[in-house]
Amino acid sequence: MTPLLPALDCQTCGACCASFRVDFSILESEAEGGSVPGSLAEPITAGTCRLRGTDHSPPRCAALTGRIGEQVACAIYRWRPSPCHEFEAGSDACLRTRRRHGLPVPD
Repeated sequence: MTPLLPALDCQTCGACCASFRVDFSILESEAEGGSVPGSLAEPITAGTCRLRGTDHSPPRCAALTGRIGEQVACAIYRWRPSPCHEFEAGSDACLRTRRRHGLPVPD
């Protein structure tokens, strides 16, 4: 008998926050009237910003706190940019990032 996998809980995972470059419109930054804190919005082009830390190798969002696979939190959850809002738990991308970090995935 195989053990049951725990439900996909983003607050114990965090793999997506340590797997992708997160680019978003400069209009989402505080400086342009949006909500993403300026200290975390690094301008890339005239119209695009990137979340600080997500262009590192390996990537890890500077707003992510805690330990991947154990307990994590987003320091700017309420103010996070649209790519973070749109990322879906259980999606193919989610499951790939979980595998990349050695976390269990459902069959």
